[in-house]
Amino acid sequence: MKMPLKESLGLTVLSLLMPCLLLGLQLGCATHPPTASGLHRLQGTWEGGVVGDKSHDKITITIAGDSFHFHRDTNFWFETTIALPAGTNPQQLRATIQHSAPPETSNGKVVVAIFKIEDGTLTLATRGDGGEETPTSFEATEDKGLTRYELRKVQLQKKNTQPPKIK
Repeated sequence: MKMPLKESLGLTVLSLLMPCLLLGLQLGCATHPPTASGLHRLQGTWEGGVVGDKSHDKITITIAGDSFHFHRDTNFWFETTIALPAGTNPQQLRATIQHSAPPETSNGKVVVAIFKIEDGTLTLATRGDGGEETPTSFEATEDKGLTRYELRKVQLQKKNTQPPKIK
C-alpha cells in the first residue's frame, strides 16, 4: 500500500520534530537549583575588611564549590560549607561551621548572612556572635548589631613552575 506524499511528508516532519519537542520539554522542566548560579558568582578569593573597623584587619574569604574559608588571623578563622536558600531578598548565605580557630566551640553552628555583589564588591552582612535573626539590611543604622564586610575579588599569583633560563 502506497502512502500519499502529503501523509508521508507529515509523518517525516512529525518524526523529526518529536525528539526536539521532548528535549525542549526536558530542558524547560528541569529543576536547576538557583544556588548554583549564585555560588558560581561567589567563587574565588575575596579580600577586604569590616566597614567602620579602625583596626583595618584584612579579611580573606576563599570560596571553592560550597566550601567557604573565612580568615582574619590565626586566632579568628572558619572553614564552612555554604548554601544559598532560594527566593530570599536580599540573597542569603547559610554557613555551617566545620572547623574554626581553637577552641573549636563554634563547630556545627550555622551563621546566616545576606550578601550582594555590585561593581565588583562583595558585601556580606551578618550578626555573628550567635545572632539568631537574619539581617534584613546592609546598613548598621537600620539593623543594630550588624557586621558588614566589603571585599574585592583578587587574582592569586601563579607560581612559576618553569625552571629559570640559563644564559
